[in-house]
Amino acid sequence: MARDTLTREQIVRTAVELLDEEGLEGLNMRSLGKRLGGAATAVYWHVKNKDDLVVLAGDQVWHEIDPPAPGDADWRTAAVGLAVELHAMFGRHPWLVQAFGSHLFYGPGKARFDDHSLALYEQAGFSPADADTVAAAVFTYVLGNALADAAMVSLNRRLVRDGKDPDEALQDTMAKAVEVATAFPRLRARLEDPSATEYAAGPGQTLERGLRALLSGLEAELAAAPGGPGTA
Repeated sequence: MARDTLTREQIVRTAVELLDEEGLEGLNMRSLGKRLGGAATAVYWHVKNKDDLVVLAGDQVWHEIDPPAPGDADWRTAAVGLAVELHAMFGRHPWLVQAFGSHLFYGPGKARFDDHSLALYEQAGFSPADADTVAAAVFTYVLGNALADAAMVSLNRRLVRDGKDPDEALQDTMAKAVEVATAFPRLRARLEDPSATEYAAGPGQTLERGLRALLSGLEAELAAAPGGPGTA
């Protein structure tokens, strides 16, 4: 694709596709240029380097989240729904979770999400400063929940590149983990309980249940503080 017909939007969209398929380690200007049907040098006319491209791609996927309209539901339900959408977006683009450790993301996509989050908490009765606290806590909680899945995607990709079977590697690791866990009483009790979930697997609805507990706890703590919002 010639330089004069190539657009930044095409580059970013293709970069997202490549990142979804190959991860951060699979993205480079040469592979991107090849996928776009042109030379890597043409890409440099629109983006400075790989880091710049990751930031642009990272901001692009934030537009996939559809924030709730004000008054659509009570604030806790709206907040949990927004956080679940964020978690789902991280699941579609696991490379973004990993990239938070090496990139500072900004742009209209993320700014739009952040602004809607703050508006939701301020409308619930939190002060702007308290809304910042709640939004940051919820974001960190969701990011932490998405980390395990993102790490598994990256690990499976690396195992395949190394010529190994990811399923066999996981089963072998889990067998060793179970052997270690039997030396600890509470872990052993769960392993011996026929109704327990698979070892290392979390119970159902963990994300939503944790979000509700987090929001309720933050509301109670902030309401009890001097000058707090009271009942939001």
